[in-house]
Amino acid sequence: MTDFSHKPTLTGDLVVLRPVTEDDVPALLPMLRDPEIARLTGSHGDVEESALRAWYGSRGVQTNRLDLAVVERATGRVVGEAVLNEWDRANESCAFRIALSPDTVGRGLGTEATRLIVGHAFETLGLYRVWLEVYAFNPRARRAYEKAGFRPEGVLRGALLWEGERVDAVLMAALAPEWRAGITPA
Repeated sequence: MTDFSHKPTLTGDLVVLRPVTEDDVPALLPMLRDPEIARLTGSHGDVEESALRAWYGSRGVQTNRLDLAVVERATGRVVGEAVLNEWDRANESCAFRIALSPDTVGRGLGTEATRLIVGHAFETLGLYRVWLEVYAFNPRARRAYEKAGFRPEGVLRGALLWEGERVDAVLMAALAPEWRAGITPA
């Protein structure tokens, strides 16, 4: 297992995943400031553009995470990001998260992006487990993750406080042997 130093470009039929840069911030800002995306991802607060530029500008030198821009092939437009983070070298695992612009829903871009980056985690990086959390009020994302091979493992009760309400998070994971065998939940 290597670290996350190499920042690949992963190409699918619908999307290209490539290293994210600070130049992507203008394209990502509408997504990052969208109230519904904030709710679905549990993101509190607004971040200044200068801070975002610094953050995305530093992603290329990180050795413990992989931040990729999701680019729609048909238009060449950056429509989101896909990330492997919280790397646990000793246990050959990491977390996954993805966020896409609201206007991309239902077109298969997120499903393909998920399969590309998770496939990279298993096939190239040699990871055994990729996990994520999805909030209970986001069943559409949960179905998409299940289609990509993630299985529920448990519930983190009251994990998010959103507008005065406690929201559960479902912990899900995909495992390399299941991925290689093509096993996905029905």
